[in-house]
Amino acid sequence: MSNATKLRKLMQRPGIVRTVGAHDALSAKMIEQAGFDAIWASGFGISASLKCIPDGSFLTMTEQLDATRNMVEAAGIPVIADCDTGFGNALNVMRMVQDYEKAGIAGICIEDNVFPKRCSFYAGARRDLVSADEHAGKVRAAKSAQSSPDFLVIARTEALIAGWGRDEALKRAEAYADAGADAVLIHSKSPTFDELRAVSQQWSGRVPLVVVPTIFGAVTAEELERHNFKIVIFANQVIRTAIKAMRDTLDVLKKEGRAEAVGDRMVALQEVYDLVGVTQMEEDERRFLPAGAEKVTAIIPAAGFEKQLLPLTQDKPKCLLDIKGKTILERQVATLNEVNIKNIAVVRGYQKDKITLSNLRYYDNDRYEETGELASIFCAEAELTGRCLLLYSDIIFETGILHKLLKSPADITIVVDQAWADQRALPRPHVNPDLVVMDVPPTAGYRFVPLDGPGRLVRIGQHLDPKQAHGEFIGLAMFSERGTALLKSAYHAVSSQPAAPFHEAPSLQKASLTDMLQELVTRGHDVSCLTIYKGWMEVDTFEDYQQAWADIKR
Repeated sequence: MSNATKLRKLMQRPGIVRTVGAHDALSAKMIEQAGFDAIWASGFGISASLKCIPDGSFLTMTEQLDATRNMVEAAGIPVIADCDTGFGNALNVMRMVQDYEKAGIAGICIEDNVFPKRCSFYAGARRDLVSADEHAGKVRAAKSAQSSPDFLVIARTEALIAGWGRDEALKRAEAYADAGADAVLIHSKSPTFDELRAVSQQWSGRVPLVVVPTIFGAVTAEELERHNFKIVIFANQVIRTAIKAMRDTLDVLKKEGRAEAVGDRMVALQEVYDLVGVTQMEEDERRFLPAGAEKVTAIIPAAGFEKQLLPLTQDKPKCLLDIKGKTILERQVATLNEVNIKNIAVVRGYQKDKITLSNLRYYDNDRYEETGELASIFCAEAELTGRCLLLYSDIIFETGILHKLLKSPADITIVVDQAWADQRALPRPHVNPDLVVMDVPPTAGYRFVPLDGPGRLVRIGQHLDPKQAHGEFIGLAMFSERGTALLKSAYHAVSSQPAAPFHEAPSLQKASLTDMLQELVTRGHDVSCLTIYKGWMEVDTFEDYQQAWADIKR
């Protein structure tokens, strides 16, 4: 059903059509959600919000049409456009009707002010009207140009505003009805409803009456309906109250100098997201974008303190170790940004006040000395929603690894370096690597062809027999929306049990991510292993740090 037809049906049903003035797409959407029947695309409001200029024919038709079209696209209820004097003579009106109707606008209102018009309530403004014949010609031109019989043309007379009296107002209204107007709007700036009440009693009733109770604001919609008004337009109340709310907020911000001072005046961000359609956007991303293209949240547990890196970490956490002018964390963030991962959360603990990179979200694990990395990850449980990437805070890696990982269709995928087989005999002082056993061993040897698809995790941990291990978990794991839900479900299921050893950890509180990965396998969930060959390094010892300085070129 077209918007014009919707408006016609509203006009045909019993009761007054309640219409509210919008100044942009957001206000139009809110008017719809509030349950009103229709939207008035206010020339006053559009001039103020779009250009911060008076309502005085300063906007072009294109500017007003674009703003009104945005309202139509944002809301599902009919929009009536305030078209001032029609942007010219009768021929300009014809072009206007064609363009407005193509934009899905349900109807227009044109007034008999001279061009350039002046807002009806501007004190001291010169007030001249075109002849009734000229404006009736515009009405006939508008009706001849419309393609849909349901498109509504409202003729507005400013005779009362100009001080020309009730008889002239009624005479002009009759002339515009004779010309084919679907409704007439007799505007008034009387402080009470008395003037328009008298007009309504003398009106012939040939076409419906429209009213804009801006000055005589005490009158109710029910009373207007009793006096045969069919459309009521609350034209500028929304923008005026919005200005007051913004001014009050700015006053408080200026005085207090802190964002939370206006917290009680704001809606939650989620309400804004819901209003503008973020939820639908996310659903569309999941349905139509290729794997890896949708939003991913990265969580970096960086709370722990490791003695083997002293004195390097005497006054800073490990993630802030500098390697040729950039910290490890800065390098990680840059790599994530390269694959368009911008939602990054960091869990801090040791020397937490030193981690202050901008554009990251922070969570604190103040019990970092008593807990393991799994507890740190769940300090940021609010971030564990949708698709999530977990990465250790001490690894540096090629962007190509992330590209491969983001393409994984599995619910849970970990990155496994099969170069472990070449390195297992080399000494690694003070370090127990996270070893991996897969269901299908990767091809070994000087030259090899990788597996056709990812292997499946069988066992993971630091206590596995190195001779049986097929690779090393590098500290990168990807979880789909379902995988994230499985991770949280398993964690909370274990949390509800009595304290006990948890895989290789003495307790859940001391557990690592690898313990939880093993738990997921134990519960029957598939964990895919994306195999790589080198392309990364960790900084877990002083020797690792020296090696990073030697290997990284910039």
